[in-house]
Amino acid sequence: MSDILERLADVVESRKAGDPGKSYVSRLFARGPDAILKKVGEEATEAVMAAKDGDQLRIVGEMADLWFHCLIMLAQYGLRPADVLAELRRREGIS
Repeated sequence: MSDILERLADVVESRKAGDPGKSYVSRLFARGPDAILKKVGEEATEAVMAAKDGDQLRIVGEMADLWFHCLIMLAQYGLRPADVLAELRRREGIS
């Protein structure tokens, strides 16, 4: 699982300084942290609404959107999926 997350994180990182006219991700970075955080919030809400409706296909699609935008948020703050996975490993078996 972490392979796809790392590959996507590489793509996100490569678009950080890209042309906002050519890339959605570049455009989001150009708009700044608040735009990225707002988008993460929107995607989280959409995932919750899909779950509330019990629509499995929509849940998967919305979670993919949420995870992707979380990768953008991580990149904004100089973090990688490996940082989150390390924290999950640290917490494993605690709760």
